[in-house]
Parts: sequence; C-alpha cells; structure tokens
Amino acid sequence: MGSTFNGLIGLIILALDIWAIINVIKSGAGTGAKILWVLLIIFLPVLGLVIWAIAGPRGNVRI
Repeated sequence: MGSTFNGLIGLIILALDIWAIINVIKSGAGTGAKILWVLLIIFLPVLGLVIWAIAGPRGNVRI
C-alpha cells in the first residue's frame, strides 16, 4: 500500500513540475531567467516547484 501511495505522489509531483516548466517557457521572462527556473525545477522538483509558485514567472497556459 505504501509503495502505491508513494508512486502516486511521485506522479503528481512530476505532472506539476512539467506544468511549471511549460509555464516558465511560455512566460515573458528573459532566456537566462527561463533557463535558471527550468534547471531549478528539474534539479529540486519539490522545493523548486514551491519556489516557482511563490516567485516564478507566469505564462498564459490554461488547463
């Protein structure tokens, strides 16, 4: 049961990270800032997602 729950949490984090990366790419930020944000989200998936949600650039992506 625990491994199924952990796998589900991992998939949710992966989906949110992909959504955040798409938002960063679609944003009006400069190329260097976009690269830094994407690298932060990739290398620190949970913490990077939280930092991006608080201070990151937003794009016009609708789900």
